[in-house]
Amino acid sequence: MFSYRHAFHAGNHADVLKHAVLVQLLHHFNLKDNPYWVIDTHAGAGIYDLQGEWASGTAAASHNRGRRPATEQEPQDTTMQRRPESADGVMRLLDAQNPPELVQNYLEALRAFNPKGGLRYYPGSPWLTLEAMRERDRLRLFELHPSEIDVLQRNLARHPRGRSRQVMVMQSDGFEGIKALLPPPTRRGLTLIDPSYENKLDYRHTLTAVQEGLKRFSTGSFAVWYPMVARREVQMLTRALENMDVVWVHASLQVKRPPSTGHGMYGSGMFIVNPPWTLYALLEQSLPWLVQTLGQDERAQHSLTRSKRS
Repeated sequence: MFSYRHAFHAGNHADVLKHAVLVQLLHHFNLKDNPYWVIDTHAGAGIYDLQGEWASGTAAASHNRGRRPATEQEPQDTTMQRRPESADGVMRLLDAQNPPELVQNYLEALRAFNPKGGLRYYPGSPWLTLEAMRERDRLRLFELHPSEIDVLQRNLARHPRGRSRQVMVMQSDGFEGIKALLPPPTRRGLTLIDPSYENKLDYRHTLTAVQEGLKRFSTGSFAVWYPMVARREVQMLTRALENMDVVWVHASLQVKRPPSTGHGMYGSGMFIVNPPWTLYALLEQSLPWLVQTLGQDERAQHSLTRSKRS
């Protein structure tokens, strides 16, 4: 199903939670000299122009080393006349006071792509990873959407590391593709699993990917993003993940009451297997602040749990 476009949602409240956690995970991996791999199952276009037509979402190639970002235009879509989702997401963070450490690290990562100030270019997970990784680290990207991967490849062609052997892009199903990559040769790695969940089967595929991934790579870290929507599959996925006999941290951020229509996302969650030992405390500091900053009504709230083995 190819109706989902990453750019339309770039910088929304779900991206804030997902990418703040990702930045922290990458920081943790960089504390040791040993190289690591990052596998991204649903990469998107990599980086987005918030003033473009999609979200406003022009996919853009941006790098913070003195280059003027290039852009790849996407077709006009009448739905883009709606309020940009970033307005109720990352834009609310820019002028907020006293952000906690996890949020501050995330904002610093975003500012690296916007050296002139403000926030025009929003980096997705591939770009955040590219900027964090060292010379011996590797990034493996999967993207099935035919036009999205085209933009991703053109964007990567403009990035020094995107042209190197550090990065490999595959137009294939990430759920299937990770089977051949786990465990990575370095025996250190992070697998990010964040499908659109437009297809209800994605919930089952996500759970299976984690379960089978752990059989191949029991010491690897797995980060699962999911939307909070009115689907029983969400509860089935989170319950199944929490019942796994592994070390995990589970954080969710609800920004508003569930829609009365039963349609639409009102929050999101991150489930991290084999997390850094510091992550729980950082989330404990950050989630109340995010509720206060991103909450849209009185039903805004958060949850934070961890496995008994933590």
